[in-house]
This record gives sequence, C-alpha cells and structure tokens, in this order.
Amino acid sequence: MIVTLIIICEVAFWVLLAAGLATRYLLKMPRLGIAILLCEPLLELLLLVVTALDLKNGADPSWKHGLAAVYIGYTVGHGHRTVKWLDGHAAHRFNGTPVPRPPRYGWARARHEGKSWLGSVVAAAVASGLLLLAMWYVDDPSRTSSLESWMHVAWRAAGIHGLVALSYTLFPKKGPGTGTGERDERPHDLTKV
Repeated sequence: MIVTLIIICEVAFWVLLAAGLATRYLLKMPRLGIAILLCEPLLELLLLVVTALDLKNGADPSWKHGLAAVYIGYTVGHGHRTVKWLDGHAAHRFNGTPVPRPPRYGWARARHEGKSWLGSVVAAAVASGLLLLAMWYVDDPSRTSSLESWMHVAWRAAGIHGLVALSYTLFPKKGPGTGTGERDERPHDLTKV
C-alpha cells in the first residue's frame, strides 16, 4: 500500500504542477495557479500520515517505509527548485521571458552546484529525521534495521552529490574565449580582425 501511495503522490505531484502552470499561464489566472502549486506539500503530508498510521497499526518497518521517508526528504530538499525551474520554462514558453539556464562556467557554476547539493543535504536530513522518529516509535532495534539502512542510502546519495558539486569548485570549467572560469561578456568587434 505504501509503494502504491508513493506512486500516486508522484503522479499527483506532476498533475498538480501541470494544472498550476496551465492555470497560471494559459488561463492567465496567476493567483489561482500559485494556490494550486501550494497544494503540492499536502501530498507529502498525506504520505507521512499514511506511513505513520501503517506503523501504528502494527506493520513491520520495511523498505517501503524507508522509501517513503526518502521520497518525502527528496521532495522537501529539491521540490521547490523543480517547481521553480519548470515555472521558469513555462514563463519562457508562454510569456517570452528568457530561458532559465544555470550558469555554465566558473565560480558561478560552482555556487549553483553547491546550492543544489545543499538541497540533497536537506533531503538526507529530513529523511533521517523521519526514519529516526519511526525507529523511536517502533522501539525494537531488531525490527528497524531496514529503516537504518535507508539513512545510509540517503547520506550516501548526498555524499556523492557533494563530490560532484566539489568537482565544479576544484576544476571550474573555463568560459569560451577567456583564460578565467567566467564567461567573456564583452561584445566582439569583428571589423578589427
């Protein structure tokens, strides 16, 4: 039941996102669109309540409960960025605003990757907090080892993401036509070639 609910929450996330963006840009009702987008956290709250009730009703803690905690953590850590990114693309498509692109070079890219990694740290912390609460609630270490292993999964993923983000700091990609890691924004005068 928990896995089915996770799938339903994921599908509902994208349905609500599409409905919110369509309302905001196609129907030209930005306030209603934002209100629909603000309903997204209710999905995670529903998943959290159902998972807690499942444990309360005597279900053995399993990988399903761990997956639910990691899913909620991921949504808390990266959900806002995902919605913002898609909102920027919808604004570009329907309002003609510039395409939202992350920086591609130098320290700006390293900062961008560092902020993204912080989302993974938040995701791992939220997942760990929920898993610790579940382990405390069950209060039987012999039954909660699968939940503990999900904490390791969450922090391992955050660690790998951190190494990738660190690589952008240690080895910044250089912009075209410059010796530095920043993009050359000066206009080029082709008459002097």
